[in-house]
Amino acid sequence: MAGYFRTTLMLAALTALFMGVGYLIGGTAGMLIALAVACAMNLFAYWNADKMVLSMQGAQEIDEASAPEFFAIVRSLAERAGLPMPRVYLIDSDQPNAFATGRDPAHAAVAATTGLLHRLSAEEIAGVMAHELTHVRNRDTLTMTVTATIAGAVSMLANFALFFGGNRNNPLGIVGVILVAILAPVAAMLVQTAISRGREFEADRGGAEICGRPLWLASALEKLQSAAQRTDNLEAEANPATAHLFIVNPLHMRSVNGLFSTHPSTEERVARLRRMAAETRAPAGPWG
Repeated sequence: MAGYFRTTLMLAALTALFMGVGYLIGGTAGMLIALAVACAMNLFAYWNADKMVLSMQGAQEIDEASAPEFFAIVRSLAERAGLPMPRVYLIDSDQPNAFATGRDPAHAAVAATTGLLHRLSAEEIAGVMAHELTHVRNRDTLTMTVTATIAGAVSMLANFALFFGGNRNNPLGIVGVILVAILAPVAAMLVQTAISRGREFEADRGGAEICGRPLWLASALEKLQSAAQRTDNLEAEANPATAHLFIVNPLHMRSVNGLFSTHPSTEERVARLRRMAAETRAPAGPWG
């Protein structure tokens, strides 16, 4: 519950930041317009974000006939998690990675790259997909969509204020407009990063519980991180705003400062999973 409370506070902070930038642009009227725009953008994202993300990544829906082993793993894990069977997608990319999307468990989709299926064992694939199904169960997919939408809108409005001067009748005058135009996107990015990192730790723990083997996911994360640093994901590079959805950061062609990374360090994630395995004395037997 503490994690959800922190996430709610951070989303409220993002919304307040968005309205504050709106005030700098157009005073009280600008603040109210910004609130209306934020509501409209999030409503659109609520209904369409999953389709947009899957399309941007070139994901193709599959059925049991086209990938029987992978499909069976997802179905078994969904049953263990008490979730409806999600739609299953494959992305033609050699970089091993995966993500989940959808506004709620009844409208969820999970996607994995062909590289993930080729490079990981069945046990490691199960660990990864259990992680993604935890995002579905916790409704993180909706939270992260709303977060990304508001954060992007804050940056857009801040740029608008910088170039068009905004409302100079604020207490700090033009200096206030410039400061907020520069600092608002940074603050929005930091809030988005904090939410994303917290959700990843929760999904690791939940995924380990669903598959029953924390070491499966730990092993998968080590392989994914190593491969992602050497292998391009051109679709993700072209759409960096979707990077936070993946289980490990898919971007390596751009230099990403650790302060703004949407993913916690893989070393810390693996260490937590290994401690969890030791505390629960979970075996690392084969999948099936």
